[in-house]
Amino acid sequence: MNKVYYIVAEHLFCVEAQESVLGLLGNYEPFRTEQSKDALFSLTVTDGGPIRYVEELNQDEEGQDIVCGHTGLGEPVFEFRFGGKTAGWLVCSAGYREGTLYLSGFQTKAAVDNALMIQFAMASATLDTALFHAAAVSLDGRGYMFLGKSGTGKSTHARLWLQNIQGAELMNDDNPAVRVFKDGTAVVYGTPWSGKTPCYRNICAPIGGIVLLSQAPYNRITRLTGIGAYAAVVPSISGKRWDSRIADGLHETENALASNVPVWHLDCLPDADAAHLCKDTIAL
Repeated sequence: MNKVYYIVAEHLFCVEAQESVLGLLGNYEPFRTEQSKDALFSLTVTDGGPIRYVEELNQDEEGQDIVCGHTGLGEPVFEFRFGGKTAGWLVCSAGYREGTLYLSGFQTKAAVDNALMIQFAMASATLDTALFHAAAVSLDGRGYMFLGKSGTGKSTHARLWLQNIQGAELMNDDNPAVRVFKDGTAVVYGTPWSGKTPCYRNICAPIGGIVLLSQAPYNRITRLTGIGAYAAVVPSISGKRWDSRIADGLHETENALASNVPVWHLDCLPDADAAHLCKDTIAL
């Protein structure tokens, strides 16, 4: 077993696994570090299972199931299934500082990615950090995030910025991380997790705006404030909200984002005009 350390959104974590598993983690290489002290969490990857647990919630998204539960000792458990077949079971300590992923031998890479995303999201939730389901682009030193339900067109709108707005660059296409600092500054970070578009960039930028997308037969953008801004942000943040400690931490981050970052709602077509309208409105 070998140990490797990574830093994502300024949070250090450790993966301990066989070299055959570590060799699959090319998307983490831009985040690799020699630093090894004060890690936020550690994940040990091994063979094993099945793990017996009490099911709490089954989340089905884009062909995969993540089943949440707990062992008889109260330890959080996550089972990862693809096409109904289990890839692995993640068993964590109560604070998500330590985790063990038991691999089934099926979809190993996806199981490790899911385990690390979950541990990162849970362990950092009380540290003014949130892992988003969003696309993020940068322009002139600021980051802009596009939110919406799966299939809404987040990736399409980000691509329209890249194609039509000079200087726009993709930061992450599926799971950027966000931190809010004590002065209210919110920063978006690239991560090793980027969905179907390989974009694993160890970069960051202060957030210039957050945009909730909706498909429409026209292009129109509206500023959201107060509870509207808060409600726009919440559904795109990953977290175990029935755990009060995690829920309270995420609420603080969500409230800070809604209070300090401009939030917009864009009804749009998948065209260049939508990208220009959005950019001209929010990137002042």
